[in-house]
Amino acid sequence: MAAHKDLWDAIVIGAGIQGCFTAYHLAKHRKRVLLLEQFFLPHSRGSSHGQSRIIRRAYPEDFYTQMMDECYQIWAQLEQEAGTQLHRQTGLLLLGRKENPELKTIQATLSRQGVEHQCLSSEELKQRFPNIQLASGEVGLLDKSGGVLYADKALRALQDAIRQLGGIVHDGEKVVEIKPGPLVSVKTTSKSYQAKNLVITAGPWTNQLLRPLGIELPLQTLRINVCYWREKVPGSYGVSQAFPCFLGLGLSLAPHHIYGLPSREYPGLMKVCYHHGNNAEPEERDCPTAFSDIQDVQILSRFVRDHLPDLHPEPAIMEHCMYTNTPDEHFILDRHPKYDNIVIGAGFSGHGFKLSPVVGKILCELSMKSTTHYDLTPFQMSRFPGLGKAHL
Repeated sequence: MAAHKDLWDAIVIGAGIQGCFTAYHLAKHRKRVLLLEQFFLPHSRGSSHGQSRIIRRAYPEDFYTQMMDECYQIWAQLEQEAGTQLHRQTGLLLLGRKENPELKTIQATLSRQGVEHQCLSSEELKQRFPNIQLASGEVGLLDKSGGVLYADKALRALQDAIRQLGGIVHDGEKVVEIKPGPLVSVKTTSKSYQAKNLVITAGPWTNQLLRPLGIELPLQTLRINVCYWREKVPGSYGVSQAFPCFLGLGLSLAPHHIYGLPSREYPGLMKVCYHHGNNAEPEERDCPTAFSDIQDVQILSRFVRDHLPDLHPEPAIMEHCMYTNTPDEHFILDRHPKYDNIVIGAGFSGHGFKLSPVVGKILCELSMKSTTHYDLTPFQMSRFPGLGKAHL
């Protein structure tokens, strides 16, 4: 048996936002936790980098809106512990045609869950946000609790908190082998470790770790273009002008959502992105742009031209990010079907950052085999048939 000093209560693989919150909750429970990250921190290779993410309660599904209550509390707690502002309330404005079924569902969910919101007609939108241009029949729904999370600051604050709580963070250590058993062995490029429990939060690299363990999840890894657009008058779409985050549902004939955040991180530039991308292996993230990438940018340019007339309709800066999508775009939070001391958090589908405080708590509870207060049915991997159980 491993000497006590080499035995961990839990090892977490992947120091993105989900892995960091998992390690944070484990460390809060006084568990001996090791967080492993293949790249040197900070890095921009995964899904958690960059300066900003949207936070919102507005969801079609009740279970996400319910989870967000506790998420807001934990974000505020982390902010207090870190002594750093990690969140700014701006409101989130949903834009769509009056008859849009998703818009109607979100409004019904917000009403049912008692979340403060406001329906805005085209005329009211024009008065309140004169630099948004809407076509006839397009309306707004304002989730007043929405806002911006400062992503890179949040990651830094969490990694500091994990260390202060006695957890260990090893970056620049890629996992090369996992041997399951009553104690899980994890071999990295530097060293071998043993743990009572393992949590895998490896984003686009998840299946590379799971295949040797006999399962392959239905995950699609996408490269997303993160585009910034120059304001014709600097600050006109800024936080100082009380401009909200927005989410466009089915506007400008876009098959997927278009979202934007008020200008702040790059002065005079507003982040407006398409909530979809193109198939890419994580190692290919920085390869030359595919034709479909150009199509995505054309969809955005059309949206900016039609709806945000005070922006120049071509991107000034284009960065990249990875999404790891499940077929239904709901997360996977579950135990390995054969090894119950291996827990998997995956498939955050481009909307997991805001929910990471509760995701980390759930993964921590699954790892500790304690009761979780959430119904995990929507997140079980058994909802996907044929996960390679023949290998098990």
